Amino acid sequence: MRSKQLVRLTCAALLAGCVFGLSTAVASASTLTGAGSTLVAPIEAEWATAWGTATGNNVTYAPVGSGSGYKDIAGGQVDFGASDAPLSVYQTPPCANCVQIPWALTATGVSYRIDGLRLPRHTNLHLTGPVLAKIYLGQITNWSDPAIRALNKGAHIPSTPITVLWRSDSSGDTYAFTRYLSDVSGSFASRVGSSTAVSFPVGVGARGNSGMASATSGTNGSIAYIAVSYLIAQRLPAIGIKNAGGRYVVPNLSAIEAAAAAFHSVPPGNQVTIVNPPRRAKSAYAISTYTYAIVPTTAPNGALLQSFIGYALGAGQRFGPSLDFAPLPKAVLNAARATVASIH
Repeated sequence: MRSKQLVRLTCAALLAGCVFGLSTAVASASTLTGAGSTLVAPIEAEWATAWGTATGNNVTYAPVGSGSGYKDIAGGQVDFGASDAPLSVYQTPPCANCVQIPWALTATGVSYRIDGLRLPRHTNLHLTGPVLAKIYLGQITNWSDPAIRALNKGAHIPSTPITVLWRSDSSGDTYAFTRYLSDVSGSFASRVGSSTAVSFPVGVGARGNSGMASATSGTNGSIAYIAVSYLIAQRLPAIGIKNAGGRYVVPNLSAIEAAAAAFHSVPPGNQVTIVNPPRRAKSAYAISTYTYAIVPTTAPNGALLQSFIGYALGAGQRFGPSLDFAPLPKAVLNAARATVASIH
């Protein structure tokens, strides 16, 4: 039986009146269950605690990876799934009446550990997409490779073998990362491709963002793609990735917002892909991503789902900045709220 790290909360006291814009709590507590994305887990935990306090209801969430979240909602095992990859990535819809609701905006960072690395003051380690692709294809195997040194003038980079780390579970971070590398490298696109689970030709797998962060901090020479909130929590460095506008950008709030701002409309079905934003987005981080709640529009807990996801889209957005989740743009927020209103 797979191990699940759960976010648990139980509220005994019910609050009277409206709290955070929510309606009065019902007489007895109810529970929502969810599973999926580890990327969204830190902010989902904040939403669950605050919404539970406001309504007297409970949320139990298992951060088991986007692919498992898709399977769990498809199998009717949970009330909602969570995925950083859009539904179009999966072979079939999880259910006939399932919808995806963008409810958070953040990024997949690229981190490393290189003992003895010395960078010029106030600079980050720099990589381009094509060089990053060559690392993950096994074509660049040492941190002192000329292609890396050429991007980091003035840095002392020791001759350390590169240990490539990738997600062993089906992951939305893997989708965002491989989508970016496929966009910038024809070789990567043809040899590996883009999905929530791919076959990397080199490296070692780790499960979940927590596993990737632990493996990175514990392995000299490592490189890994990790959701930004986990970089913050583990105090891991972020690589500056060269965007289409020619700037090396790390995944901070303003860079994530700039990536989202480059896309002005929401397609039918709410699939909003912002990886590798165009050249005009000079300050954008290249591997920014939305993350989605996956829910059936007809559900036994429809009213609770409306309430919880509505909270996440409203007052719950205030928890984002400290975790490197940017505010949802107005167009995305409006589309998400319209979809929530269809749940019954």
